[in-house]
Amino acid sequence: MRPGFRSLSVLASLLFLAIACTWMFSPGTMLANWDIVASPSAELMARRGAALYAGLSVMVFMACGAAPSPARSALVAGLVTACALLAALGIGELASGHAGRGILVAVVLEIVFVLAFVFVRETS
Repeated sequence: MRPGFRSLSVLASLLFLAIACTWMFSPGTMLANWDIVASPSAELMARRGAALYAGLSVMVFMACGAAPSPARSALVAGLVTACALLAALGIGELASGHAGRGILVAVVLEIVFVLAFVFVRETS
């Protein structure tokens, strides 16, 4: 059985919610995993980013039952764009020495979501 839009959306919404909670309530943990010093400024930006992940989680979950449509295509295009940019930024920050190797976990997950949502878009 191939995973479809519904199961991928539920998986993505759960992962985005977990990321949002971690960034919101324990930003220092994520920053430490990426070898970034947890300063008040970094934690402020982390918590603000958490709100965006929480919003994505709700959006993707609420759309999980959506039939193929221009709105669903727009949602997928936005997710693919955001994940691709995050992966590229993560690689750039690692290459420039601003983040440690721990960021590669995030980069891999982002690339997997790009490929999965592109695949679902093309087959659903």
